[in-house]
Amino acid sequence: MTGPEPAEAPSSPFAVVVVSFGSSGLLHRNLASLELGAATVVVVDCFSGLDERERVRSLAAARGWHAVLLDENAGFGGGMNAGAARAIELGARVVVALNPDASIDAASLDALVGAAAADPLLLASPRIVGADGSPWFEGADLYLDDGETRGARARPRFAGAERRAWATGACFAISAALWERLGGFDESFFLYWEDIDLSHRVLELGGTLALVDATAVHDAGGTQARAAGGRAKSELYYYWNIRNRLLYAVKHLDDEGVRRWQRSAARVGYRVLLRGGRRQLVRSVRPWRALVRGLRDGRRIVRDDRRARRGTTRVAASRSR
Repeated sequence: MTGPEPAEAPSSPFAVVVVSFGSSGLLHRNLASLELGAATVVVVDCFSGLDERERVRSLAAARGWHAVLLDENAGFGGGMNAGAARAIELGARVVVALNPDASIDAASLDALVGAAAADPLLLASPRIVGADGSPWFEGADLYLDDGETRGARARPRFAGAERRAWATGACFAISAALWERLGGFDESFFLYWEDIDLSHRVLELGGTLALVDATAVHDAGGTQARAAGGRAKSELYYYWNIRNRLLYAVKHLDDEGVRRWQRSAARVGYRVLLRGGRRQLVRSVRPWRALVRGLRDGRRIVRDDRRARRGTTRVAASRSR
């Protein structure tokens, strides 16, 4: 379901797509303050309530943005897919993804768009800093031995380890042609790891991931309801990160790789919890509940995949007789 559009839908060489879930306040604070010039802006509301939908609709109408108002919460991947589809309909040749809790200056935005436009197989990322200027993203890697993720600065400490680069979904630019060739985000991830999966598929197609001379600011965690106090993150953050690690394994690793990641699932899952600090672990059951649920559902994904593949093998064998 889409809301009312501006009278004329301008064709733009690029579009900024922002996915919102209960984030109209962040849209007003961050997106409305950006210098976007004649760029097309598409805001996707992943349904969280009628009042929030109306706030997004009204803000989009006042700012001349294009509103895509979904009837359900499709997750980040589903929301981004809906927004990118609308942006491409409006003539965008480059799609820029931007979190509602992120901001970017005009020069950096131009640099991102220019890089993606010049190389149709590039997924271009800015350097991302926190609100205090501290580094938040300067490249990242997935370590294939156990499924840990680490920033690019960790590479000297893990020299020789097999790894695969990935780009955060918080802010990136990609050509519309590459986006459509990839089919956008894999919506089965719902939240988290969809950007790692997308990065994997870019590389599999012979594309590249690169940091360009651009900077974005990200108030990490601004879109999720944090537990009380400290660095603690939401239960959903923990759950989806732990679950989706094994979903990625099923989709992209061989059988031995999946077994290896299964063996390390509890240890890596606990390290995910530690991203929110140790204090939360004695104050709340929520992180532990997320760990248990994430491990359970991740293992269920692995089990179901094995059953499906055994069934396919049996059918193929019977047909060959």
